[in-house]
Amino acid sequence: MDIMALEVQLRDKNHRAKDLLNQNLIPMEYYGSGVENKSLQVDYQTFRRLFRVAGTNTVIELNVDGKEKINVLVHDMQRDPVTSNIKHVDLINVRMDQEIHTKIPVELTGTAPAVKEQGGILMHHLNEVEIKCLPKDLVHSFLVSVESLVDFHSYVRVKDLEVPEGITILNGEEDLVATVVAPREEEAEIVEEAAEAGGEGGAEAGAEGEGEGEGGAEAGAEEKSE
Repeated sequence: MDIMALEVQLRDKNHRAKDLLNQNLIPMEYYGSGVENKSLQVDYQTFRRLFRVAGTNTVIELNVDGKEKINVLVHDMQRDPVTSNIKHVDLINVRMDQEIHTKIPVELTGTAPAVKEQGGILMHHLNEVEIKCLPKDLVHSFLVSVESLVDFHSYVRVKDLEVPEGITILNGEEDLVATVVAPREEEAEIVEEAAEAGGEGGAEAGAEGEGEGEGGAEAGAEEKSE
């Protein structure tokens, strides 16, 4: 796994986050077990471009003011609810000799025969899986083919993922990753047929009930005449 480098600077805590953002700088906090917390800042566009590639599961080597190098992962990121601009980033310390727990995206590849030939709808149930591994063994994503989804009773499960050596998946082996469901038109027809069948049964029962009611009325009339 390649480690990505990022130039950052120590941040003066007297500077408000809003002022930094106005200068196209992102405030960052670095922390972790057994390390001293640091308040940092980074150029907005530089970090944005790096994060698009690195995401939250690639080790980043911070170069702090050209004096100190630190290995980190992006732990959390806050965005503006209106503009989606990055407002703040939390970085967690990474020790290359200690296992980490994180989540890896699952990307679907190929075309499912049940979609192409039967008009089904592909359902992506599990977008990411939880894993543990040494930082050096991290991968950016798991790629899984959906070519095996030949009908509406085929499944891709966690156990079908190709997992590189050194990575342990913490999800259940039988957890669903992807399936193909019947087209909505077909589902609607099934529901409609069921409703019609139920309606016919109810009409027959109603007719029988009406007959019984007439019989009861006739019996009552006979009793009255006697």
